[in-house]
Amino acid sequence: MTDTAQRLAEIRGGVPPRRHNARTIAALTGNPGCTRRAVLDGAGVDKPKLAERIGFPARFGQSRFAITRGNAFEAQVKADGGAELLRLVAERLGVPVPDGATWTDLGGDEDRPERSRAALTATGDGPALFDHPLLGLDVAGRRVNLEPDLVAARLAGRFHVVEIKSFPIIDGQADPAKVAAAAIQSAVYVLALRELLAAEGRDADLVSHEVVLVCPRDFANRPVASLLDVRKQLLVLRRQLDRMARIDDLLAAVPAAFTADLTADPAALAGALTGVPANYAPDCLAACELAYFCRHEARGHTGALGRPVREALGGVAEVADVLALAEGVRAPEPEQAEAAALLRAAARLRADALAGHPA
Repeated sequence: MTDTAQRLAEIRGGVPPRRHNARTIAALTGNPGCTRRAVLDGAGVDKPKLAERIGFPARFGQSRFAITRGNAFEAQVKADGGAELLRLVAERLGVPVPDGATWTDLGGDEDRPERSRAALTATGDGPALFDHPLLGLDVAGRRVNLEPDLVAARLAGRFHVVEIKSFPIIDGQADPAKVAAAAIQSAVYVLALRELLAAEGRDADLVSHEVVLVCPRDFANRPVASLLDVRKQLLVLRRQLDRMARIDDLLAAVPAAFTADLTADPAALAGALTGVPANYAPDCLAACELAYFCRHEARGHTGALGRPVREALGGVAEVADVLALAEGVRAPEPEQAEAAALLRAAARLRADALAGHPA
């Protein structure tokens, strides 16, 4: 075991590391500047259990009803050897619906990585649909297994990841947050598939950056397909994975006594976490299991109000300092001069408006 591996094992308390999946990898990109999350994920710490241990349990996740509905919709879309799915994908890509496309079920437990590799890298001319292939991606030095819903091969000359979701598209619009989550999750699959082809000497660009998203239309269960361009998500994903690969650099900024051992005293765990810099923003509440702890810790800081507020305030970290600068009772630091002037102007406008004398 290397020194780094030993250090990571000590951080999580010697228990086996928690494995990542596409959802957790996608969540890594939501806040790439958070050292706390990068270290905990690099060490494979079980963050849901850690959050519960320190008294701030996570409050998000899919309900059983949502999971059941999603599985039923996926089964419906894939029925009859994927005939309806093939039509949806072909029409969305703007190509004729092919005759004789093959359907390969890569599920099961026996030798799935090898079967998936052989099927996806085999040469051939005809279109093919691969159901639940098993892909792999290196995350912080560990191999992670990933399972996209479907890969469509050799349609419009390329491979396309197909992601099936049960949230509806109503009047041509879907929940932006859910679409964004689907895009970054799909980007994980695109990256893994590109790496698989590259490892076999194939052109990685054969995997399209356009993902086919299949959802129910309106309030019925009729499927509709749309395209998601995940180039931006791929850039963010690669950057964060590269950062986690340099875990030694992150560990250098972590106190030597830092631990996330779930057997430790809760107060000691909470104290240890405060020694590793976080980068809390309200968006974290939907993506990180430790978000409620970090929000509690960030109370009184401008970061708790969101990244746009924090950036607009020009690096003024404390809400109390913001109010003092706005009221003119505290002299700004040189780098805060512009933000202070804007705050004083905003305070005057607010006072005038409240007094009934709008500018």
